[in-house]
Amino acid sequence: MQRLFSTVIVAAIVFCSFAHAEENWPQFRGPTGQGVSDAKNLPLHFSDTQNVKWKTAIHGKAWSSPVIWKDQIWLSAATADGHELSAVCVDKNTGKILIDQVLFHIETPQFCIAFNSYGSPTPCIEEGRVYITFGSAGTACLDTKNGGVLWRRTDFVCNHFRGPGSSPLLWDGLLIMNFDGSDFQFIVALDKTTGKTVWKTPRSIDYKDLGADGKPRGEGDFRKAFSTPRLMPFEGKPTIISIGSHASYCYDAFNGKEIWRTEYRDGHSGSLTPVVGDGLVYIGTGAGATELWAIKPGGHGVVNDTNVVWKVKKKVPTRPSPVLVDGLLYMTNDAGIVSCVDAKSGDEIWHGRIDGKYSASPLYGGGRIYFFSEDGKVAVLAAGREFKQLAENTLDAGIMGCAAVSGNALYIRTKTSLYRIEDAGQH
Repeated sequence: MQRLFSTVIVAAIVFCSFAHAEENWPQFRGPTGQGVSDAKNLPLHFSDTQNVKWKTAIHGKAWSSPVIWKDQIWLSAATADGHELSAVCVDKNTGKILIDQVLFHIETPQFCIAFNSYGSPTPCIEEGRVYITFGSAGTACLDTKNGGVLWRRTDFVCNHFRGPGSSPLLWDGLLIMNFDGSDFQFIVALDKTTGKTVWKTPRSIDYKDLGADGKPRGEGDFRKAFSTPRLMPFEGKPTIISIGSHASYCYDAFNGKEIWRTEYRDGHSGSLTPVVGDGLVYIGTGAGATELWAIKPGGHGVVNDTNVVWKVKKKVPTRPSPVLVDGLLYMTNDAGIVSCVDAKSGDEIWHGRIDGKYSASPLYGGGRIYFFSEDGKVAVLAAGREFKQLAENTLDAGIMGCAAVSGNALYIRTKTSLYRIEDAGQH
């Protein structure tokens, strides 16, 4: 009972507002897992020469986002051919590389499309430990003091088909990860101290009979997904929301038992991270029939007929996840059409266009939404009930991963470098 009480309290805190600008950014999309920061003075204008405290070149090709704990920034790195998979630690204050070490030597890497990278999953971090995964190629836990490897796992069989993408979730002694490949699809929880498997749950949907036209559509792209699991407290218990291909799931966080799921026969390769708030769960159906669904949690089994509150079928992204702020969902589709919808009804409030193509999820901070493009442009929009672009900034190369925040600084990884960006006038 004490464990249950403590975990519910921790889970609830995750979704509460913070009393001060957070210094730690411990996982994909930050402390809440939703790309929301309480920082009030993030920079509005910046470039390669303006409001840059430091810029550090990062070797290889990897799209993982930076995570931050105290004065350390950790990210993964990989060679373009996938033979060497590394961990990199950067000093938050100076930009100096403190640790740069190869974790896995891969003799025969899986195929990875040029658009993706072998280092796309984002690490997660806590006091004294950082957890870095490259999907089925390997997962490792490192001591943040010296980079020493505390444990490794290389035994999960999963053909990512286009390359890995799902990031881990750290919760109550467990490291939780999605594995959705063309061959095997499951979610697994490891003991964070030892790396041993605590529970493992196969996806329950039947991939052999999914076509709306009655024809089998269960191979290759139709089975894989890239989404990151999310913690959601519900009715006093912690649950995990997880998007696979053709379905989204709710699991008991303690044992991995499936509680309910929604199915969508024409959507696959889900990449959006679930967003939780206002009593609803927001999920993307992926490629194919790309839609955004609002789901009321609860029930058992397949809950399409009872729990799907609304669907948005236009201007919906396949890769960048939405941001939920004050009852409004902000998002950009892959082509730069941005929109704002009412989180309760799904009704569109406004839409507009920003320059570029988008894979990275947007970030909210200080009344602004930041959108990061594949060619290095960062559009800044005002949060609210009208479309208002405040700035467009440009960095040296494309941005594929999500930005991190510590204090009032932005930490942005481009295809070549890691930046610390902050308004010099705020010092």
